[in-house]
Amino acid sequence: MAHANDIWAASTLAVTAGRPTGPGDPLNQPPVLASNFLAGGAADYARFGTPSSAAFEAALGALEGGQAVAFSTGMAASAAILEGLPAGATVLTASNIYHGVRTLLADMQSRDRLYDRSVDATDLRAVETALEGAALLWIETPSNPLIQVLDLASLCALAASRNIPVAVDSTFATPVLQRPLEFGATYVLHSATKYIGGHSDLMMGAVVTADESAELTEQIVRRRSLHGAFPGAMECFLALRGIRTMALRVQQSEASAQVLAERLVDHPAVTRVFYPGLAADPGHELARAQMSGFGGMLSFCVESEDVADAVLARTKLIVMATSLGGVESTAERRNRWNEGAPTGLIRFSVGIEDVEDIWADLDAALQ
Repeated sequence: MAHANDIWAASTLAVTAGRPTGPGDPLNQPPVLASNFLAGGAADYARFGTPSSAAFEAALGALEGGQAVAFSTGMAASAAILEGLPAGATVLTASNIYHGVRTLLADMQSRDRLYDRSVDATDLRAVETALEGAALLWIETPSNPLIQVLDLASLCALAASRNIPVAVDSTFATPVLQRPLEFGATYVLHSATKYIGGHSDLMMGAVVTADESAELTEQIVRRRSLHGAFPGAMECFLALRGIRTMALRVQQSEASAQVLAERLVDHPAVTRVFYPGLAADPGHELARAQMSGFGGMLSFCVESEDVADAVLARTKLIVMATSLGGVESTAERRNRWNEGAPTGLIRFSVGIEDVEDIWADLDAALQ
């Protein structure tokens, strides 16, 4: 596979990394629909790696500045990190993380496998105290569903002073906007189902570790193989194709999200808006310091859960759906997942449609 030039911009790496380089090779890696391979080559058995997965991993690794390992889903990737901890270990989690990971930890805690200790990760003193006895710090920034931005440099430094690894779910930011390894993260987690794939047509996940962490990478690869969490060839192909246009899609979604957030702040039916691109947002300055943009995810509140349901039932362009990061605008009321989100909170994944069409649909639904 082609080696990325370290001085290239993310948008250039997204297009070029992971290409075949031999004479007569295809310009991009096609799907290799094979479960086993002739002995003596780089590939052996598909559960351990294929040309399709290697190309995707090369591209994502170049974007993050580390070594990527592909998984069948984001939850499989999350489980691979957690399963590396010893029995009875405590995981310190930010209070605002993806509910699927919280549910997984609750299941593990019910079997005394791991213990989940939650902390307000915006309070560095609270984190410093809560790190005592923890085996892993798990954070998500920007977070789901409150789009909360956490101080990566400070949190990673606090954990490093106690030799505690840090896992950062960077799904909302994508490697186009944020590279947590540069701030000291041990693991970067992605649900590639979202912005990386970008077209709502695949399920995949990935874990990225630093280039010098060969042992960590091998541990992640081993757990993927043992747990059978390897992604299919077509999923790898679609995710790699999604990476090629990710920078453009994220740029368009972010530009529209900024416009929509500013208009929602002034809308009489809206009680609160969560978006780091707003100067009044608590995470605005942090996002400016550690991200190259504010992203395409925002959340806002209306006065009640019933009103939120009514708003979503009235949209014609915006699709009510639970996933995010696709080319289409999607939204949902997050308390349907019992997340304890603020009353009437609607999480909104801004797509790449014309922003005036999105706004017209949203404004009419809010009326």
